Amino acid sequence: MKLINIEPEKLHADCFTMIGKEWMLITAEKDGKVNTMTASWGGMGILWNKKVAFIFIRPQRYTKEFVDAASHLSLTFFDESYRKQLSYLGRVSGRDEDKIKNAELHVAYKNNIPYFEEANTVILGRKLYMQEMKEENFLDKEILAKNYPNMDLHTMYVIEIEEVFTHQQ
Repeated sequence: MKLINIEPEKLHADCFTMIGKEWMLITAEKDGKVNTMTASWGGMGILWNKKVAFIFIRPQRYTKEFVDAASHLSLTFFDESYRKQLSYLGRVSGRDEDKIKNAELHVAYKNNIPYFEEANTVILGRKLYMQEMKEENFLDKEILAKNYPNMDLHTMYVIEIEEVFTHQQ
């Protein structure tokens, strides 16, 4: 397959579909090892006059260590035939097994950033900002009660979208 660069505005679907329904993998490298997690919360837009994506990771997720250590990461999106792998990658921790190998996905690199060969869309980005969510900042306390019964509040990351590409046969 050949990598084709596209402008972020040319993404195949809106971010509500891409992130909320199709899901994405957040992938980063630390000390020569790659880890990934499935995510369905996040978004894309303009912030600080830059095209950005924003993602959220709970503190107990192993991938958080990788994202925290890396300056860059990838967000990858797949067609529906990969739903089983994405579900598996969201359930299993890379602490316990080589989940990427077990999901039968293949890591590739562009600009020294890991991503998956099987993805139909890849976003490569540079971390600009991170902030731990705080209980006192929730204006709607029902959201807090519903989504954080264990008070394991996410860390939010703002990622500058540096490159977007798709695979073309």
